[in-house]
Amino acid sequence: MNTFIVIAILQHFLFAVLVQSAPISSPSDLPPAFREAAERAKTLVDKILSDIPTVHTTTVNAEGLTLDPSTQIANLQMMMTTLGIPVAPVLKPLSERFTLEICVNRMSAGTKLYQGLLGVLSNKLSGLSDLKADLRDLLTHINKMKEVAQLGSSGADDQNHSPDLAFSPHGDYDVQVAVHLTLTQLRSFCHDLIRSLRAVASYRPRATGAR
Repeated sequence: MNTFIVIAILQHFLFAVLVQSAPISSPSDLPPAFREAAERAKTLVDKILSDIPTVHTTTVNAEGLTLDPSTQIANLQMMMTTLGIPVAPVLKPLSERFTLEICVNRMSAGTKLYQGLLGVLSNKLSGLSDLKADLRDLLTHINKMKEVAQLGSSGADDQNHSPDLAFSPHGDYDVQVAVHLTLTQLRSFCHDLIRSLRAVASYRPRATGAR
């Protein structure tokens, strides 16, 4: 057989193998607007993280309530239960079980939770309004992510972490503890948000038909 014909046949089969094994572009790929919204959200979370220490210093002056680890963690956790402060939704690495939809919905639920908590506390103490406004803007960016990616809502997460709760601390010290715990939890949630936003910004759905 002619050498050139053999080479042409080999090239044809090699090309077919490469096409089958290569990732296939799919309409399900996330649009650029999703990643743009994720980047804007990340920028805002960075701002919130940098503002939390200042807000804490301005609003919390009770002895022993600092953002640094303290020996009062057990007592504060008990007060957290007593005051009815809920735990933020857990954010995990993306996987088949923890899908993009679940992840973004939990981002939304957690942001709503802290926006609601700060809304209650800002009625009792000044200095929290700017942080609450940043959370409102953050929720706008997260909702934009949901919209452009056409992600559904998770009713369970919204219900379990609803800010519409019997949370109304009384007395100066209880308010101080509530602000301290809320800011401490918000800081931890924001660290998780940063990691999740980095992950979703670079996320590519598995293309249908890819091998």
